[in-house]
Amino acid sequence: MPRRFVSERRRDPYYRAAQREGLRSRAAFKLAYVDERFRVLRRGARVLDLGAAPGGWSLIARDRVGPAGHVVAIDPRAIEPIEGVEVVHGRVGDPGLPDRLGRDRFDVVVSDMSPRISGAYSTDHARSVALVREGFRLAQRVLAPRGSFVAKVFDGDMVADLERELHPWFEEVRRTKPPASREPSSELYIVALGFRPPVGVDPPTGARGGVRPGRDI
Repeated sequence: MPRRFVSERRRDPYYRAAQREGLRSRAAFKLAYVDERFRVLRRGARVLDLGAAPGGWSLIARDRVGPAGHVVAIDPRAIEPIEGVEVVHGRVGDPGLPDRLGRDRFDVVVSDMSPRISGAYSTDHARSVALVREGFRLAQRVLAPRGSFVAKVFDGDMVADLERELHPWFEEVRRTKPPASREPSSELYIVALGFRPPVGVDPPTGARGGVRPGRDI
């Protein structure tokens, strides 16, 4: 790991706060911000966390839904056990994943998935949009009516099309950039509220080829 990166990370107030509070990753503050602004994590809710490793978002979700709620964390990578969180080892886009999640619907689906960074921005942007679409296809199958979908995406010319795809399925689609997102980062978060499947449109029964999730930027 480059010394400059290590030095900058140690000076990062969100990194230090995450270490202090045992949140596993600075990304936890991004979900906390989204929830404080849009109130997506209510007490007793069922939450599905996509690309959950190392578990920062799952910890925030668990604390905010409380003991009456339920959080399921999904990732192909190993996640150290989290008290009160069910961990499912799997990949978003696997056609068999919805069946593994059971019949109970989720009130919230959140995704902090990132593609493996290639260094070519147009490629990384397209891959991040593809990951959001993978997450949305799963959300279409598992979200409860009036549920919420929150997903990270790299900003670019494909985001407007992505939002247009989400609009028929939700009452409101917004975008936000949490303060914990690094200033040079192009990441933003799509927040879709009030899930409402269009009349006569069935959720997809499978997903097309996935993009392997990488680590948070």
